[in-house]
Amino acid sequence: MAPLLTRAVAEQIAIAARTGESALECSLDLDRSRSRIAVSASGWQHAGAHYPLPGELKERTIYYWDGAAFAPAARYSGSLLKLVPTDWGPPTFEIDGIKMLPTARVSPLDDARRKVDLIEPRGKRVLDTCGGLGYFASCCLARGAADVQSFEKNADVLWLRTLNPWSPGADARLTLLHADISLAIASLPAGAFDALLHDPPRFGIAGELYSQQFYDQLARVLKARGRLFHYTGTPNRLTSGRDVPGEVLRRLQRAGFAARREGDGVFAVRQRAG
Repeated sequence: MAPLLTRAVAEQIAIAARTGESALECSLDLDRSRSRIAVSASGWQHAGAHYPLPGELKERTIYYWDGAAFAPAARYSGSLLKLVPTDWGPPTFEIDGIKMLPTARVSPLDDARRKVDLIEPRGKRVLDTCGGLGYFASCCLARGAADVQSFEKNADVLWLRTLNPWSPGADARLTLLHADISLAIASLPAGAFDALLHDPPRFGIAGELYSQQFYDQLARVLKARGRLFHYTGTPNRLTSGRDVPGEVLRRLQRAGFAARREGDGVFAVRQRAG
């Protein structure tokens, strides 16, 4: 994978060049590993490739080598999608400035592990409805899932995954589909999955993924006693008093789940028919 730079790493390289150091140990993959690079007044070298000294980089931005220069890991296709560094290593991403993963008190990957543990994925076939950067899928694979089927609607998110060293790599147990789960779910077989993870964008962005119709479909494709975790956060609670997790809980109950609030979402178990 080509090197990634943050402002902090760029400053390390610039200081090394300015002070005449010939080598520097730093991370070029968002703290996943450490690399030793050669530094000179004209640039730096890594894995046989030469790169120019970085200029002034912005905070809260990750840069990738596009073949000619270090460019922001961001794309605009109606909405601005951007890979954003964290204090933990694994990055988050933003859509029009809205952070998609929690990072204030915990690594987004550790947060995903906690939620994945609720569904007990070992040996199970798991549906990951909104794949994002792939942290749910990665944790399911690490926890011994037999099979993970992951859907992601946004092509720009899939592109961000190709840059992110913390996203899952190729694995025979992982099927990643570029598709809208709100439409694709109708074609999935009944009872096809043992467990389910649902981490949709906010209600205002993707209200169809919070609808009663969609939850009925989740119940249809999940086996009896199958486990589900649905991330909700608490949007609008302070501004309007709206209780989105409570609304989700009641709709899941109507769909045939025994449900309870769990952290920043809802945990549910599919009840047997009748």
